[in-house]
Amino acid sequence: MIMRYKPVLIPAVFSLAVPVANGQNKQPNVVIIYTDDQGTLDLNCYGATDLKTPNIDALAEKGVRFTQFYAAPVSSPSRASLLTGQFTRHAGLWNNVGATTCLPVGKPTIAEQMKKNGYATGLIGKWHLGEIPEATPNARGFDYFFGHRGGCIDNYSHFYYWDGPNRHDLWRNNDEVFYYGQFFSEIAVREIKNFINDHRKQPFFLYWAVNMPHYPVQGSPKWNEYYKNLPYPRNLYAAFVSTMDEIIGEIITYLDREGLRDNTVIIFQSDNGHSVETRNHNGGGFCGDYRGAKFSLFEGGIRVPAIISWPGHLPENQVREQMVMNIDWFPTIAELCRIDLKGLDIDGKSLLPVVMNPQAASPHEILYFDSGNQWAVRKGDWKLIGNPQDPVNPKSIAPSDSLFLCNLKMDVTESENLIKKYPQTADELIKLRNAYANKYPAR
Repeated sequence: MIMRYKPVLIPAVFSLAVPVANGQNKQPNVVIIYTDDQGTLDLNCYGATDLKTPNIDALAEKGVRFTQFYAAPVSSPSRASLLTGQFTRHAGLWNNVGATTCLPVGKPTIAEQMKKNGYATGLIGKWHLGEIPEATPNARGFDYFFGHRGGCIDNYSHFYYWDGPNRHDLWRNNDEVFYYGQFFSEIAVREIKNFINDHRKQPFFLYWAVNMPHYPVQGSPKWNEYYKNLPYPRNLYAAFVSTMDEIIGEIITYLDREGLRDNTVIIFQSDNGHSVETRNHNGGGFCGDYRGAKFSLFEGGIRVPAIISWPGHLPENQVREQMVMNIDWFPTIAELCRIDLKGLDIDGKSLLPVVMNPQAASPHEILYFDSGNQWAVRKGDWKLIGNPQDPVNPKSIAPSDSLFLCNLKMDVTESENLIKKYPQTADELIKLRNAYANKYPAR
């Protein structure tokens, strides 16, 4: 479906007019902070009482925080949807990429669109959307890339640890670089500051794909000491979250100090739910009453923390409960930056009506999810999951649960399969799923 945009009615107290520099309207800078495997409620501003996250909490105080914000339940598909504005199946990627797979070549990305409109584009951190030459960040719209191409690295050796052989994975554009013994996020902060400084005379689009709190869990000594009395493995995870918060705060402070914050839109989001993998000490993250975790289409795998902040232009210290998704950042950024998306086939909708008005309707009636052989359709409060998985409690999925129906208004814990009680609702959602899957068949 080709997006069509309607004018947004903005309350008079806020203004979307961009600052004037040298007599010319200057487009705002954009910074996307995309964290990795951060649990649904793993911020103090989301209710976590055992975490210290003052910098991200301050970002929420200076912006709008979402409570029903969705993404894919695993890394590569989540990033594909972010960059294309498309549901994962539409984007052509609903599994993590391997050595030869990638975000389909030719899919337009937000980086390409920003670049076409005069933005300097940079990616610092994790890519995880393909390593073949035509799929690397520089081939997908980013002028500058510093980080790792694969799914994770050790923060000090910068080696990718998985099935072996273990390999070094740190790059500046297409050149391998070596910083043995230096903490990866500290290097990333230097890279970010350099990128901002190099492009401060033109608008910049920075995608900071933070590799925390993804395993290996390597919090700073300061925060490991601070959380030493928390139970394992929460203590390790909490230390890494606070380490991440401190590093994010350093960049926000830098933008303030350099006089750039008032002309910079900051978007914050986790890519998916918390991990309970063995590599992650079998847990540590927190999603409260929500069921599931990373890899699951239950709420704990796909409902993520998300914030947008642009002081003086967008509302501050507010919460929005509407159902929205990471596919919506693409058109939201385009509207804020006055960028035309004519001709692009995207599923996302601009979030500005919701951001500006707490009473606005959700921009989506229906959301679609795919992850491996799992799929889900959410329409209103109803959600149907095909082939559900619950990594937290795998034995809780019975053979009869191959189609799992829940109503999030009735029971946000998704503890009971309602398919026998509401078969007509299930049939309606199955028809929606089949029509969607037929429209975007597997390649």
